[in-house]
Amino acid sequence: MVELSVIIPVYNEERNLSPLYNELTAVLAGMQSSGLNKSYELIFVDDGSRDQSLRVLRELGRKDKKVRILSFRGNFQKAAALMAGFETAKGKLILTLDGDLQDNPGEIPRFIARLNEGYDLIVGWKFKRQDNWAKVIPSRIFNTLIRWLFGLRIHDNDCNFRLMKREVIEHLNLYGGMYRYIPVLAYTRGFRVGEIKVQHLPRLHGKSKYGTGRIFKGALDLLALKFLTKYGNSPLHFFGYIGGGFFSVGTLFGAYLTFIKFFFGEHIGSRPLLLLAILLILLGVQFFSLGLLGEMIVSQSKRKGYIIKERIN
Repeated sequence: MVELSVIIPVYNEERNLSPLYNELTAVLAGMQSSGLNKSYELIFVDDGSRDQSLRVLRELGRKDKKVRILSFRGNFQKAAALMAGFETAKGKLILTLDGDLQDNPGEIPRFIARLNEGYDLIVGWKFKRQDNWAKVIPSRIFNTLIRWLFGLRIHDNDCNFRLMKREVIEHLNLYGGMYRYIPVLAYTRGFRVGEIKVQHLPRLHGKSKYGTGRIFKGALDLLALKFLTKYGNSPLHFFGYIGGGFFSVGTLFGAYLTFIKFFFGEHIGSRPLLLLAILLILLGVQFFSLGLLGEMIVSQSKRKGYIIKERIN
């Protein structure tokens, strides 16, 4: 096992890879000479690049055995690239950063120093972000929502420049856009999350892989994350509340219609309220059924609902 695994997802970054490698190795070699003595590995995950990224990575791998390369058959997105890197990594500490040269490797010693203050995960805060408004404004909105929904007081939750202990990645299951919310996932599992201000550099080569479409996807992922963290182990509580509300209102309407039929002799067969009452009662039963099915699935899951921090004797 090495001390530090650096995981870099790559998609069409051929002109950035050699400069990034040179900067990383210079910083990490300097750390070793300064006494930090962190043995390391560099794991590049090529996510189906269509340019010459894989060729550049192969050249780096031939000259440096600390470079490890995973190449996907197609573009499976960033969550898959990170999960593949996590499963391959041997390090006690895991550092992730992007392959676009906008993250400054010179910040790595500061990440390690901050982690040693008692944290399990440190995320970078791009204090002066070098991106256009189409990326900055949605990011600020989502970070505000995260602080409100989950109570995690960090400024840049979706920054991929992160350092974490190995224990954290062992409790992550990333898919879709969930990689943006790694700090939230760690925080809700009981890990201590902190941040540091980092230098964010302008992109010199290539194009950003994210457009405005990620706003809608990010909102759906955030909604799913809130549901999974609060009701993932007890879906009946969520669906039961909704089903109970529908059922109660439908029953109330039904009781009202029954009352006016038997005590006032009114005809209720053609009233829209009767159809609404029946519909609400049926919806209530369906939501209860969904909750019960969810409980059955959770009960068969092997995922533990807890994490042991320490064992004594």
